[in-house]
Amino acid sequence: MDDNNRRIIDVNELRVTDVPIVGGKGANLGELTSSGFPVPNAFVLTTVSYDEFVKANKLMDKVSKALKGIDKTSDDSLVAASDKIRALFDKSKIPAALAKEISDRYNLLCGGKKTFVAVRSSATAEDLPDASFAGQQETYLNVADLNELYQKIIMCWSSLFTARAISYREAQGYSHEEVKLAVVVQKMVNSEFAGIMFTKNPNTGSDDIIIEGGYGLGEAFVGGEVTPDTYTINKSKMSIANRRFSVQKWKYVRGPKGGAVKEDIPESLQNVQKIDDAHIQEIAEIGRQVEIHYDKPMDMEWCIEDGKVFLVQARPITTLNKIKEAPAAPAGEVEGGVVVLTGLGASPGMVSGKVCIYEEGMSLDIIKEGDVLVTKMTMPDMVPAMSRSVAIVTDEGGMTCHAAIISRELGTPCVVGTVEATSTLENGEIITVDGSTGTVYRGEIKMKKNEAETAAAAPAAVISVPVTGTKVMVNMSMPTKAEEIAQLPCDGVGLMRSEFLFTNYIGEHPCAVIADGRADELVQKLSEGIGKVARAFYPRPVTLRTSDFKTNEYHDMKGGAQYEPTEDNPMIGWRGCSRYVSENYREAFMCELKAIKKVRDEGMKNVNIMLPFVRTIAEVKQITAMMESVGLYRGNDLKLYFMAEVPVNIFMADEFCEYCDWFSIGSNDLTQLTMGCDRDSDILGRMGYFDERNPGVKAAIAHLIKTAHKHGKKVSICGQGPSVYPEFCEFLVEQGIDCISLNPDTFESTKRVIASAEQRILLKAARTHFE
Repeated sequence: MDDNNRRIIDVNELRVTDVPIVGGKGANLGELTSSGFPVPNAFVLTTVSYDEFVKANKLMDKVSKALKGIDKTSDDSLVAASDKIRALFDKSKIPAALAKEISDRYNLLCGGKKTFVAVRSSATAEDLPDASFAGQQETYLNVADLNELYQKIIMCWSSLFTARAISYREAQGYSHEEVKLAVVVQKMVNSEFAGIMFTKNPNTGSDDIIIEGGYGLGEAFVGGEVTPDTYTINKSKMSIANRRFSVQKWKYVRGPKGGAVKEDIPESLQNVQKIDDAHIQEIAEIGRQVEIHYDKPMDMEWCIEDGKVFLVQARPITTLNKIKEAPAAPAGEVEGGVVVLTGLGASPGMVSGKVCIYEEGMSLDIIKEGDVLVTKMTMPDMVPAMSRSVAIVTDEGGMTCHAAIISRELGTPCVVGTVEATSTLENGEIITVDGSTGTVYRGEIKMKKNEAETAAAAPAAVISVPVTGTKVMVNMSMPTKAEEIAQLPCDGVGLMRSEFLFTNYIGEHPCAVIADGRADELVQKLSEGIGKVARAFYPRPVTLRTSDFKTNEYHDMKGGAQYEPTEDNPMIGWRGCSRYVSENYREAFMCELKAIKKVRDEGMKNVNIMLPFVRTIAEVKQITAMMESVGLYRGNDLKLYFMAEVPVNIFMADEFCEYCDWFSIGSNDLTQLTMGCDRDSDILGRMGYFDERNPGVKAAIAHLIKTAHKHGKKVSICGQGPSVYPEFCEFLVEQGIDCISLNPDTFESTKRVIASAEQRILLKAARTHFE
């Protein structure tokens, strides 16, 4: 029989291309199974079974009639229509021949033993790459016998017409008749631990693996009933970069007769790491392999039974293209509001609105356009109300809960896991929600609409900032933002990162491009990106830092594996200047220099050069010669900067001064190497070892500034320390730093801190003079 006419297909026979007949879940489980990933055995009732059931019971005409009179703007109307349609399904019977085939497949799956199964809906549009219907249909766990299986299959079919699914299809333009439902019947994993994994951070877009989970069945985490532990895995190192533990007081376990029941967790186990590192890394590696197989970021549900990891669902992440450079509010007290709650930033953006607290059993119609929805957790039937809200705040939930996923789909700022939002906030009060940082402020923050863009794009005349003796510049990466950011009353670009040009303008390892005979193309694309920034800021200076990829980062670029070695510690490996002077990379660096020369020859003499990770005088001499070979000579209109991030730059500052015009302090690397502290170590970070304010780091900076000034050289800083720690910023001013370069969103606030510090120094000097 042709697959398109089969009622039931074993998951082993399916591939990702079978979405039209078995839906997204079924097709992806088949793809995973056939590729050797750990997936529990399953079979799928195809859309042929659904059609046969609907036709045999003459349901579609009745469904269409029930949908004709709905008020799409009223949740109560949607619920009433849904209840009517689902009641029609519940009264219907599965045709005898189909029921017999289900029975045969079920017995084969169980192998003659008492076996619990999970019954999962699999819509033909639910898990498509560009159509996220997260949570729109239903799943039933620990189904105990054949009669219950029949019942749950019908309930899955009818869940195609829940209020939230009807509303979602109306909003997205999907036909109710054309979207069909398959059903996955899968051996149940009696999980001791479960959770969800994203192979790319769905909130920020960063290339980290995010794993969330905890004790028991995964339904508690998927539904947002429990706030999970969160683990961030650095994909390049495949190491755990960050851990966030939550209090889990209960878990779902299999009930005596099946289903899921709550079970209390001993107090000693509630607020600890629940899943050991070995399993976290095993889950992450499975996720990485799945991403490689699909060649796209993926969202997966996982579980562990008897120490073995299983995947029970997988789908592409559908919301990454909606991530914008969202505004982040300043820490602590801000203009118009103070921090009232913190949680997990689950969907980026910042907005103000009126609180509407929703409790289970209320009519969703109470949530009006422009309200901030505040609730313990969101449920799938709340999607219509969520779409009316300007922001969402929940007591429970993690990065992968229903509220987080739907908020990202809607592009709505969201903070989850605040614990006490429903008890702390009051109906009708105005709050500001920052979904980027997970912060909720009481009151309205004045710069609430597209704050990052407004701060970057507002004309200089609009942003009133004090005059400072210290130059204040901006850091940037994206040439497309140059025109906007150039409107800031800054002194230029203190750090333009060239890495973005390679990853976005070129997209391939430079050596691979050159080997393909496209060196001229490489030069052209680099010059286009550099030129765009230089023109936007002209005549203000633009300091371009030449490429500083580590071997693991270059390795992951297209064609990179052929040219990059494997290093145990890439952070202090073959990077920066050591790469430029190596024979097997020299030609690629020469292309960077030629691109800079091309831009300057086009009239953009405001572009200066900054070399990263400078270790020796010998390599500096070689690089200077390489610059001169393409016509780049240090002089009045071309300044050469050295990143000061290796302690040798401090100890040998007198010697290095001969070969540069400026030093630019890279505070992250300088702190890391001064303190012997891995900047990615969450443990050492929490213990306070990684801190630019450490006296040893400050002593190094003070020595560099003093030595550079003695030789007539200047010093800047381009790390985040000055904007994060006002007292560190004041220290830099006191030491006489010449320039501080900041991220655009912190420019105005930090500029004021600098001005204030300068005024205090002048006042102190005046008082000393008159004493």
